Amino acid sequence: MKIGDMYTNGQYLEHNPTWGAEDASWKADLIYGMIQKQGLKPVTICEAGCGSGEILWNLQQKMEKGCIFTGYDISPQAIDLARQHSNQNLTFRLADISEERGKTYDLILLIDLIEHLEDYFEFLRVLKDKSQYKILHIPLEMFVISVLYPAFHHGQKRKVGHLHYFTKDTALQVLRDLGYEIVDFYYTAGYTLPLHDHGIKDRILKVPRRLLHPFAPDLTVRIFGGYSLLVLVK
Repeated sequence: MKIGDMYTNGQYLEHNPTWGAEDASWKADLIYGMIQKQGLKPVTICEAGCGSGEILWNLQQKMEKGCIFTGYDISPQAIDLARQHSNQNLTFRLADISEERGKTYDLILLIDLIEHLEDYFEFLRVLKDKSQYKILHIPLEMFVISVLYPAFHHGQKRKVGHLHYFTKDTALQVLRDLGYEIVDFYYTAGYTLPLHDHGIKDRILKVPRRLLHPFAPDLTVRIFGGYSLLVLVK
């Protein structure tokens, strides 16, 4: 079985029946905040690896009425879920955007995606000319406690298909190495979401995360994890 088969044979859906829909409103708020902060005016927005389509649907409620949204995913199960949100300006395609020819957009969203891809370098190279701007959301899962507790990474691979683990510095360096210009980035605190409670160990870690992050954000993330990186590139 190929690594990516879990997204097409129903295995991923079995482990993740909501396909992350519970986090979609929060992620849409983050994306919209970045768009507003940088004064972007995209008319066409695409999400690669759109999953259940909830992020695009939530983002559509915030953007100008004439904005056109397109979601791509290779999973037929994900697209079946996503198409429940289809409307005149929101469509979903069962396809790999990197294989699409002649398709360009003002903004491409790569939200919690590249950690799933076997060759994310090539994927990002191919996408470079498909839009002026891209927003990525990248989980920062290489931190001190995760290294000391190997079961964390094993669980992330088994349950949600994560193949790669990033720090802030490695994520930004990958983008620079591929020729992207970093416009803006900041941490996002996914650990604060109600459904991200994974037991007593996770609750204990919330204390130093909350107390130390305002004073030493980089150090807090490197040691205790629980954060992702939202990045705008062009």
